[in-house]
Amino acid sequence: MKQLCIFFIILTSFLSNAQDDALLKAMTFEMNREFELLKNEDPPAYFMDYTVFESRAFSLSVSDGSITSKNQNTQRNGKANVRVGDYHRDNTHKTEDGYFAYSNYYGGNEYLPLDNNEKGVQFAFWKMTKLAYQNAEKQFENLDFENDTIDVDDYTKAQPVVIIEPDSSFISNIDVEYWEDLALEISKVFTANPDILEASVNVNFNSDRQYYCNTEGSQIVQNKPSAILAMNASIRADDKTPLPLYRTYFAFNPTKLPSKDSLLTDAMKMLGLLIELQSAPIAVPYSGPAILHPRASGVFFHEIFGHRIEGHRLRSDSDGQTFKEKVNEHILPEIFDVELDPTLKEFNGKDLIGHYNYDDEGIKASKVSIVENGILQTFLMSRSPLEDIKESNGHGRAQPGMDPVSRQSNMIVTSSKTESEIEMRKNLIQECVNQGLDYGYYFVDVMGGFTQTSRYQPNAFNITPIIVYKVYVDGRPDELVRGVDLIGTPLAMFAEISSCSDRMETFNGFCGAESGSVPVSATAPGLLVRRIETQKKVKGNDIDLPLLPDPEFN
Repeated sequence: MKQLCIFFIILTSFLSNAQDDALLKAMTFEMNREFELLKNEDPPAYFMDYTVFESRAFSLSVSDGSITSKNQNTQRNGKANVRVGDYHRDNTHKTEDGYFAYSNYYGGNEYLPLDNNEKGVQFAFWKMTKLAYQNAEKQFENLDFENDTIDVDDYTKAQPVVIIEPDSSFISNIDVEYWEDLALEISKVFTANPDILEASVNVNFNSDRQYYCNTEGSQIVQNKPSAILAMNASIRADDKTPLPLYRTYFAFNPTKLPSKDSLLTDAMKMLGLLIELQSAPIAVPYSGPAILHPRASGVFFHEIFGHRIEGHRLRSDSDGQTFKEKVNEHILPEIFDVELDPTLKEFNGKDLIGHYNYDDEGIKASKVSIVENGILQTFLMSRSPLEDIKESNGHGRAQPGMDPVSRQSNMIVTSSKTESEIEMRKNLIQECVNQGLDYGYYFVDVMGGFTQTSRYQPNAFNITPIIVYKVYVDGRPDELVRGVDLIGTPLAMFAEISSCSDRMETFNGFCGAESGSVPVSATAPGLLVRRIETQKKVKGNDIDLPLLPDPEFN
């Protein structure tokens, strides 16, 4: 009885906060007013939700040793979503070929007033709702439900949630002068070299706040903080090809970013690598063993595995559905476990950019065990169900202004069998000997990649390494090479994983897919793979020498 009493007090507190929040109050009022009218239309609206993403940002850009932009602003982007029909069949229904009903009428997004003017907020959502309903109506009219053979609901019901997180904005506390001086000092590390084509430092601090309400009764306000510092530089290779390098740092608060000395040290190392790359040989296509550094391994798992366990794609017969029929079967070597856990804020002291408390459909975030001992357990789910998985597990995500689908969050890949990196290197060399090769590859860092999951195209992946070494069998020093793309197909690649390192690292970044760009992280051990395949990278545009000398070095 005591626990019930405590829960009641907490819930009452959240309801009180919801009533006190002027923006949430205005958007909820307008949503309920519109819903009472639209649920009696033909076709009837059965579900609506409103979202406001309040961006409170500080940004600073330094290019070639000078400040090129500096901004501090706040803006609100609102979105209205209307579903017509019912939970079983609605306007988002996919036909057997996997495509949404055609509609050439789009809308449902609007900038909102910042002053919480009740009438202004309601007027903006009134316009958005009209467009959203008209779009849903046109989609619904184009669907042929009579000949539809798919027997799975289009949307799942959910219990209402009311929670208002206290505002924790740090924007007003930013030491602007410190970050200006630091960005300029980092930039000058690169501009001191006459061969650098361009160099920039970008600082983006966001103390965002997301408001959400739906006609099931949910009201959620949550903070979305982030602090990102990125260093970018490129150099001209001996054959005039531009060679870029990138380094990005993420934390939930600027105070947790690396120190000035650490950032300057990393900038010097990055410059040193650029100078090495300048004269590095171009790699030839290769097939053989390789080591993936933990950061490269994280991107590898994100691209070739993560996108194939996002549940919304498995509703479509146009998708390759690599793992749809493999639940309770081995899909990875038995030493692997894979979890997706958006509730996790950090790993080994490093903040994880894929953290959130509630997804963009109002569902509480939860840890999902995808693979246990190499055996597939389930998929990442939004509120769009599958035949055998009816409930969301809190992975409905979207870029502000777009419709959520199931997306990755914080991927954690662990192994029950590991070895030191020294042992892994010895095993790489032995594997090269076994295959009659003079060298193997060591992929140290990558800038990203992409993958295809459609069955109308080869289900292949392409990962873009930026730091790659040849490891020679005869004991010669490792040789830095350039122009390498790591390619392959998922199932073939998984079968070639030989062992894992005892060190794990995290890759924080942004992933683009159907619902836009969302923040994700991937934490994984290093991998020894018996056979990988590479191809030559697409050649960049040649850059001719300038007619006049750089004024910095004239």
